[in-house]
Amino acid sequence: MTRILAIETSCDETAAAIVENGRHLLSNVVATQIELHSRFGGVFPEVASRQHVLAIQPAIQQALQEAGVAHVRALDAIAVTQGPGLAGSLLVGVNAAKGLAFASGLPLLAVNHLEGHIYSNWIEAPGRPAMPESNFPAVILIVSGGHTELILMSGHGQYRQLGATLDDAAGEAFDKVARLLNLGFPGGPAMQRTAQTGNAQRFALPRPLLQNGEHRFNFSFSGLKTAMLNLTRQLAAKGEDLHDPQLLADLAASFQVAVADVLVHKMADAAATFGARQVCICGGVSANALLRSTAQSRFDAMHLPLYIPPLSLCTDNAAMIGAAAFYRWRDTTKMANGLSLDVVPNLPLPHWAVVGE
Repeated sequence: MTRILAIETSCDETAAAIVENGRHLLSNVVATQIELHSRFGGVFPEVASRQHVLAIQPAIQQALQEAGVAHVRALDAIAVTQGPGLAGSLLVGVNAAKGLAFASGLPLLAVNHLEGHIYSNWIEAPGRPAMPESNFPAVILIVSGGHTELILMSGHGQYRQLGATLDDAAGEAFDKVARLLNLGFPGGPAMQRTAQTGNAQRFALPRPLLQNGEHRFNFSFSGLKTAMLNLTRQLAAKGEDLHDPQLLADLAASFQVAVADVLVHKMADAAATFGARQVCICGGVSANALLRSTAQSRFDAMHLPLYIPPLSLCTDNAAMIGAAAFYRWRDTTKMANGLSLDVVPNLPLPHWAVVGE
């Protein structure tokens, strides 16, 4: 039995969790900062890092208490997000983890935030099956506010990037269009709520980069965002009321379905091309209900098992960091990081093993 205390502070969530054997969640504490940043219409880095300083110790203590762990020394390792993320936010988590590792003598494990999102699908949760221990290759879509990447996973720690966004990430596009429509922050949930009563067929929006070729597995949402800007200007010029609830619902629904169509199409193309045995979606945008239902229908038709984390594990959390840390700890002869560990804001997805392109 391996129990890991994990810490995640890559952006605006202060999180701590204790995970057993990479799959069993003993505690999962998340202190959100949404209300603090909503006034800015996005995450304000300095405010985020200051709030992490205030919230990190209480989050760790609560995670220990909920897991029934009397002291950190009763655990096996400490894991922390090294990157990618906001430098100031990452520093708070890394320094807290280094202090705990030094005081307890436990090994310190650095985890990539994106790899954490991937491993959110290996955590067991009520009402949903976790991904099997080994059923590769798998096609993974990481889709969040800062990332949209398509990954071929051939084994634990073995990744090949098939494609990524050339400009805006999908979640970033949701935020910007929500701001354009004055729907609030964060944009993804606001757009989903508004789209519930909308007609997704009312406005014909582009589906970028669906053609085969050099960018077959890449994404681009900047043009879709610009199309929405131009559309709202055209509607305003015609005298349409851009505060009309039904118009806003139709705009949000049309945008949302365009994003979902692109994401699922490219996932399905990659799964068929590379002979995937399972597929999964992870990251904050994986909480989107339309994306989940569109993907489920598509992969049911392809007879491919689809895994998406429960809503509590879609957005940033420490449980996913603990899960990723366990598999790395288990499969790399218990290699740990030293106390000289530093943050890497642009940290790329790691390879535990050499993987051919």
